[in-house]
Amino acid sequence: MTQSDRLIFGPGPSGRRPTNGLVASIMWLGGLVATLAAMAVGAVLAVFTAAAVAVIAVFAGALVFLAGLAMRARRTMTARNRRADDVIEARKVDGTWVAYGWERPGR
Repeated sequence: MTQSDRLIFGPGPSGRRPTNGLVASIMWLGGLVATLAAMAVGAVLAVFTAAAVAVIAVFAGALVFLAGLAMRARRTMTARNRRADDVIEARKVDGTWVAYGWERPGR
């Protein structure tokens, strides 16, 4: 295999390329630094993602709590409106409406 064949077809049957000692070690160190930087960025992004999920969970919990309070208030008001003692009766007396039943005892 000639030199031009090596450039076109890659390394020969032995599978090894000739290495330049200084350049290869500098490239290896560069790869190591890039790997460490990528791991650090990934760790920071993971922390931010976990914090965002925690904030979303807190807001969702507050929303469910407030929805529960609203539903409870709605049920309470519906039950209160069904009571007979809360009904106000009005009659027309001499052209004027007069309401009875709005006075609550104990006030």
